[in-house]
Amino acid sequence: MTNEKFIRTFIFIFAAVIHLLVLFFLVFKTDRLIQEGPENARVMKLTDFEEAPPEPEVPQVEAIAEKMVETDTAPDQHVLAAGVFLSENYLSMHQVSVPPKFDANAVMKDLVYPPIALRSGIEGRVILELFVDRTGAVQRIVILQENPEDRGFGEAAIRAFTGRKGVPAYANGEPVSARYRYPVTFKLK
Repeated sequence: MTNEKFIRTFIFIFAAVIHLLVLFFLVFKTDRLIQEGPENARVMKLTDFEEAPPEPEVPQVEAIAEKMVETDTAPDQHVLAAGVFLSENYLSMHQVSVPPKFDANAVMKDLVYPPIALRSGIEGRVILELFVDRTGAVQRIVILQENPEDRGFGEAAIRAFTGRKGVPAYANGEPVSARYRYPVTFKLK
């Protein structure tokens, strides 16, 4: 009897295991259980895709004057289509023989220490890139470095150079448009 009992127990366990395996394969999708190895994060795949062109900026239209003034001579100006800007070739400093010059005293006179930084007792330094045309007028200003940031030093330096005119840069004896890096240091007295 013990032999017969052993065989029945063995058959019962065997049937139970087969039923569990069948249920396991029917209920669970075993193809999801196979895990792939982790991706190597250092390997990148570059693909080409076509980017949409940026939306053109619509320039602000100024209000038209109500009174028109007529003169005998025609103004010397060039009319450009909306959104078109006259771009000059600004030479870098290694391409010019004489850099542009600005009156340092006039710049210091127009330079206003930012009130936020003054109250906090903070000193700062700003490096500007000035786009100076061939007449010596500053056409565009870019802040290259501002230390510390968000204390008003960059804005104050830009205000001091906005609309400023100086001596243009020269290359081969001719005035040229040039990019000029100008450091501005803010010190407390």
